[in-house]
Amino acid sequence: MLEAIGWVATAVFSASYFFRQPSALRRIQAGAACLWIAYGVAIHARPVVIANVIVAVAALYSTYRRERRPAAEK
Repeated sequence: MLEAIGWVATAVFSASYFFRQPSALRRIQAGAACLWIAYGVAIHARPVVIANVIVAVAALYSTYRRERRPAAEK
């Protein structure tokens, strides 16, 4: 069961590259990072958790930042 979480996270992350819109790619990558966080917690792998918290925060922040920019800056 635990390995399944890791495999699903890998599949979701890989699938993110098929999205054309950068914001969609970042949201999917953030979702995959959340799956990796769950996997890291389940197997007690602190580096996996920390690395993917950083990835998820960066992906969500960059998506939010780009969506909030005025139209003239896009």
